[in-house]
Amino acid sequence: MKSISLQTVAEWVGGRLCGENKEINNVSIDSRTVDASTLFIAIKGDRFDAHDFVKDVEKSGAAAVMCHREVDCGLPVIYVDDTKKAFVKLAKNYRKSFDGLKVIGLTGSVGKTTTKEMTYEVVSRKYRAIKTEGNLNNDIGLPKTLLRLENDTQAAVIEMGMSAFGEISLLTKACLPDIGIITNIGVSHIEHLGSRDGILKAKLEILDGMKKGSPLILNGDNDKLSTVKNDDYKLIFFGIENENADVRAFDIKENGSNTEFFVKAYSKTQKVTIPTVGIHNVYDALAAYTVGLLLELPTEEIAKALENYTPSGMRQRLKEVNGVKIIEDCYNASPDSQRAALNVLSDMNAGRKIAVLGDMLELGDYSETAHREVGKYAAEKKIDVLYAFGEQSKYIAQEAKKGVERVLWFDDKAQLAKTLVQDVKSGDCVLFKASRGMKLEEIIEKLYEGLEK
Repeated sequence: MKSISLQTVAEWVGGRLCGENKEINNVSIDSRTVDASTLFIAIKGDRFDAHDFVKDVEKSGAAAVMCHREVDCGLPVIYVDDTKKAFVKLAKNYRKSFDGLKVIGLTGSVGKTTTKEMTYEVVSRKYRAIKTEGNLNNDIGLPKTLLRLENDTQAAVIEMGMSAFGEISLLTKACLPDIGIITNIGVSHIEHLGSRDGILKAKLEILDGMKKGSPLILNGDNDKLSTVKNDDYKLIFFGIENENADVRAFDIKENGSNTEFFVKAYSKTQKVTIPTVGIHNVYDALAAYTVGLLLELPTEEIAKALENYTPSGMRQRLKEVNGVKIIEDCYNASPDSQRAALNVLSDMNAGRKIAVLGDMLELGDYSETAHREVGKYAAEKKIDVLYAFGEQSKYIAQEAKKGVERVLWFDDKAQLAKTLVQDVKSGDCVLFKASRGMKLEEIIEKLYEGLEK
């Protein structure tokens, strides 16, 4: 973070500075990570109020604090009405202080993080860039990302998440994207947004922070996004099935743990290889490829960047232990991503194909229907064994029994892990897919332990 004065911060957030006008070059909302250059912002959360830690911050030698209630503190204090809102305002104005910064903002029901990582690889071929780390895509995470901008930063790839109307609007107005991406419209957060049309409306809020005429990259194969029309912005569609897509992939082949395909865009064709499997990852790559075209990178450079992509976290990592292939894909889950994961499993060259599926969260009244749809889809694919875990996944199990030879449902994670370890043998391929809250990685760890004995 570049150096700014406390008075500038106070003006940016509409606050009042009490005390010395120091220079700061770090902002933190964690009382454990402050130093002499840090402005500590005391945010009130659901389980704690950081105003209670102001004395600790003072003892740690912080430069100043920002609060929304009176505190007994010997440090300079910036008083505001709401520290959480002020955090976003600070990040917004800090971002605006960077002339010529290229910002790529993206959102979507699924595929956001993979698209972000692929896009970052592409953008980094031309610019010194930063990206959203992990899943920090809300009104706390996005300001953290923007405040990492340095004097020499030339571009930023920013992921935006939401669960209600108005949230994307707030985030996009803070980061002000030059290029926008919407990966797809599924059913994630339908509990709060009512319908897929509601989700589309919420995702299109990304335009609220974009200048007229800016490019918005959309999935042309998605039934909702393919209908979007807006003459105020440059709409660019990518796809596989849509022959009218501006950027289109074809001749897609899986080769071991890689996927190879060709991209045709504006009469030029380029071969691309990505180090992961699944059609859904091809869509994510197409979005990143389109960003590269807009940034005027040679198509060969874009292809090299995508080949350099590394799957992160627990997102569809393919490993092999003692002859057993394991697909770790349990960072998050929605009906669309569950189906995509089952497609990957179905296409694997393996003896038995075993799916371990857990609950998909935040689906509200649509939950039973969504889980049944996944079960029906599993029944249609060439899956040999299905393990279901969680209260809602019993609906997956009920439907899967109509086509999967062996289906087991568990409400006890330890028992599932024990049964799975005894069941799996060399030549099998095991997929793990569920929402993050189901913590399927605990079962994965037990499986690794069992296979390595």
